[in-house]
Amino acid sequence: MIEIKAEMDATVWQILIEVGQSVSTDDEVIILESMKMEIPVVVPSDGVVKSIEVSEAEAVKGGQTLVILDSN
Repeated sequence: MIEIKAEMDATVWQILIEVGQSVSTDDEVIILESMKMEIPVVVPSDGVVKSIEVSEAEAVKGGQTLVILDSN
């Protein structure tokens, strides 16, 4: 299991994945917005999306879990 976390305080601007979807290393899964900048969140390795822990327009804190993957 891999937890993908926010690197900084931000707002979830867009969720690009769905539960059950297969993702590959460096795929963008979420776009965060902070200080009018878009920050893509990418997966560190191949896997399947087990859960999405946030929703669009939600404010998140640095270190907060965004997505949980089952690794292949």
